[in-house]
Amino acid sequence: MASEAADFTLSAILPDKSYLFLFFNDEILVNKQEGLTPIPTVYDIMHLNRIEPADLQYIGTFSGNQYFAVKITNKETFAEFTFLKLRNAAETITEKYGALAFRAFHILNWLKTNKFCGCCGHATKVAAQTQEFAIKCPACDHIVYPRISPAIIVAVIKEDNILLAHSSRFPAGRYSVLAGFAEPGETLEDCVRREIREEVAIEVADIRYFGSQPWPFPDSLMIAFIARYASGQITVDNNEIITADWFPATSLPQIPAKGSISRQLIDWFVEQNSNI
Repeated sequence: MASEAADFTLSAILPDKSYLFLFFNDEILVNKQEGLTPIPTVYDIMHLNRIEPADLQYIGTFSGNQYFAVKITNKETFAEFTFLKLRNAAETITEKYGALAFRAFHILNWLKTNKFCGCCGHATKVAAQTQEFAIKCPACDHIVYPRISPAIIVAVIKEDNILLAHSSRFPAGRYSVLAGFAEPGETLEDCVRREIREEVAIEVADIRYFGSQPWPFPDSLMIAFIARYASGQITVDNNEIITADWFPATSLPQIPAKGSISRQLIDWFVEQNSNI
């Protein structure tokens, strides 16, 4: 996908062809009226005098529509729009807009942490007229692409039960499947085995790919697997994992909201065991 610096004026953009992902911290502005396009057009936010054309970052053109993103430092009040936590917006915005919103949030965070060249220290710029999104140092020509950190997430199945754990990062009572980042030189399958072993001290087998999901908090790509319990007794590490246990489909604890691939794994398990 070609990318370029946003060197346009707001009035030069066709309102019906341009949409804006507007973020306040980790919240996104969406249309709160049911049945309408959930993402505001650039025309919708033209009255925000604090947003300059140079602040807008071009995200891409999809289905004939241009998409831009910007972060603001103060919340604005809108009659038809409201701010939602991006993590919780999956049920409000469609799959297409959700993917684009994740892309926008990821890119904005990446640009924020790559303002200067890691080789020579010179200020960087978004690379113009390239086939891939990147930033380039005008002094030494060093090119940096968006950082993507691969992480596994896995549903471990033991007979008719799924392994769920409460992490120290979760709200009280929340359980989910286990996850962790891949290390250098490690296959994703080896990562699954290591993370499960480190966090709950059990061994798994029959590791199968399930799916994937971008997770820009700040830059993860979640690769989901299903694995079969092989041996061992649950012993939590008391660091990342506070408690863990086996749960049947009919007696699950509080689980993540729909939209995340962790919930997709759990929903798959429930569906597989709905007739048991």
